[in-house]
Amino acid sequence: MSRTPFSLEQLRVAVAEGEIDTVVLALTDMQGRLQGKRIHAPFFLDQVVENGSEGCNYLLAVDVDMNTVDGYAMSSWERGYGDFAMRPDLNTLCRTPWQPGSALVLADLEWLDGSGPVVASPRQILRRQLDRLAGHGLTAYAGTELEFVLYRDSYEEAWRRGYRELTPANQYNVDYSLLGTARVEPLLRRIRTEMAGAGLTPESAKGECNLGQHEIAFRYDEAVACADHHVVYKNGAKEIAAQEGMSITFMAKPNAREGNSCHIHFSLRDAAGSSAMLGDGPAHLSVTGQRVLAGLLATMREFSLLFAPNVNSYKRYQPGSFAPTALRWGTDNRTCALRLVGHGQGMRVENRVPGADVNPYLAIAALVAGAVHGIEHELELPDECTGNAYDDPAAERVPGTLRDAFDLWQGSAVAREAFGDEVVAHYANNAKVELAAFDAAVTDWELVRGFERL
Repeated sequence: MSRTPFSLEQLRVAVAEGEIDTVVLALTDMQGRLQGKRIHAPFFLDQVVENGSEGCNYLLAVDVDMNTVDGYAMSSWERGYGDFAMRPDLNTLCRTPWQPGSALVLADLEWLDGSGPVVASPRQILRRQLDRLAGHGLTAYAGTELEFVLYRDSYEEAWRRGYRELTPANQYNVDYSLLGTARVEPLLRRIRTEMAGAGLTPESAKGECNLGQHEIAFRYDEAVACADHHVVYKNGAKEIAAQEGMSITFMAKPNAREGNSCHIHFSLRDAAGSSAMLGDGPAHLSVTGQRVLAGLLATMREFSLLFAPNVNSYKRYQPGSFAPTALRWGTDNRTCALRLVGHGQGMRVENRVPGADVNPYLAIAALVAGAVHGIEHELELPDECTGNAYDDPAAERVPGTLRDAFDLWQGSAVAREAFGDEVVAHYANNAKVELAAFDAAVTDWELVRGFERL
């Protein structure tokens, strides 16, 4: 996050002048959330910059409720729940205007015994895939488009109500509506301007289809920077909404209406900085571009656990919903999982599979791994879909449930080749824990159908 640099020296000056007194040291967990510590700024400068800090290694081995669970090799009662080292990446240092007197820096995770990075940490997983891509002389760029639903209830009130009967910020479909989005522009403006103050580059905000649904888009960047921006924005937007007495959800499917997507725009550049996707082939794709799209399609089902990590994620995939079900590609075709957009050097592929609950590091890592797979195996690109992909009987489909995705991921030779056995086992266990929790839960649907009538 260095597009608007905030250097270590600038931090020293800001601390000396009393502008900043707190530095947030944050890591991204398996669920894509920021976890970490608020550190007294002088202590951060004196000690943490050089030596890092520590965090319990259970932060990469808990469920969404922060419960310790079995099945993780890196962290358990038997291993004593020790620490790993949190090493600040000073390239990510930024101000956080929504928290006065504060700055934030993201951390990379290493083992305290000096044995190296924590392989299953999301940032490290992405970096490993980018190293593989660099071996082909290519660099990945990405941009994520996060949708959310905004409610006029505070998070505390939403909790008290069991997240039922909340008041959406808009009472009707405000997709592209300037009148409808003006109702919440004070909040949207705060998010845009304060993210700009953190070094992100906002592009636009627009309404979406669900009641109270909006999207704020940020400029594309190199893959790691894109994921860094994503997690800072997502966390910061929730904090800003809470300050305004409102709440935001990034659930993939918060209700029966349209879900929250996270379309990921993805492109590759060569060593000269030019598009590696652009060429004279079908849809103006180069041979590399064709192999990349073919690789993404070939690995989508087996990597779907990284695009759709939760039980709720799979409820987005409904025919005619603008969430894809068919694993096809097409030029500016929103019925396909892969939509080819842009012109000239701006050509890119939009992956429409992920929801807003995605971990961006893992999803972009899956895109890079799919691209490398297509390049290394010289895969042939299937024919373009020019019609309604939902109605294509020959198309492979996005897995229908997390259980299906879990089976595909755990049995995938491609995933093991790309990510390694440790990463495959770690995230398979995460899915297993999620499935066990869901299977044990009694849902509102069951109560409504069965309380009286069965």
